[in-house]
Amino acid sequence: MSVYSIDNLKEVMGDDPEFIAVVVQTFLEEIPPDLEGLKAAVAEGDRKRAYGFAHKMKPNIEMFGVDLMKNIRSIETWSRSSKDIDAVQPLVDEVNEVLQLVFIELRQDFNL
Repeated sequence: MSVYSIDNLKEVMGDDPEFIAVVVQTFLEEIPPDLEGLKAAVAEGDRKRAYGFAHKMKPNIEMFGVDLMKNIRSIETWSRSSKDIDAVQPLVDEVNEVLQLVFIELRQDFNL
C-alpha cells in the first residue's frame, strides 16, 4: 500500500500525466528542504519558523493524500503554545519518517 495518493491531484488537475509529473517533481524539490527547516526550527525551539514550515507544507501533504494532516495541525498548535519540545518531537519524527517514504515511492513511481 502506498503512503501517498494522487487521487486529489487528478480530481483537481485532471488525469494529465505530464502535469502530474511536474507537480510530483515540484513536491520533491520543495518539501525536503521545508522538512529539514521544520526539524531544525523545532530542535532550536523556534516556534515561529516551525509554524511557517508546517503551514507551508500542509497543502502539498494534503494534495498527495499523505496521512499527516493531524500531525501538521498539532505542530502548528504546539508553535502557539508553551509546551516544551518533547511534546512535539514525536510528531515531527513521524512526519519525517512518513515523508521519507513518500519521497522514495514518488521517485520510484515517477522514475525521478
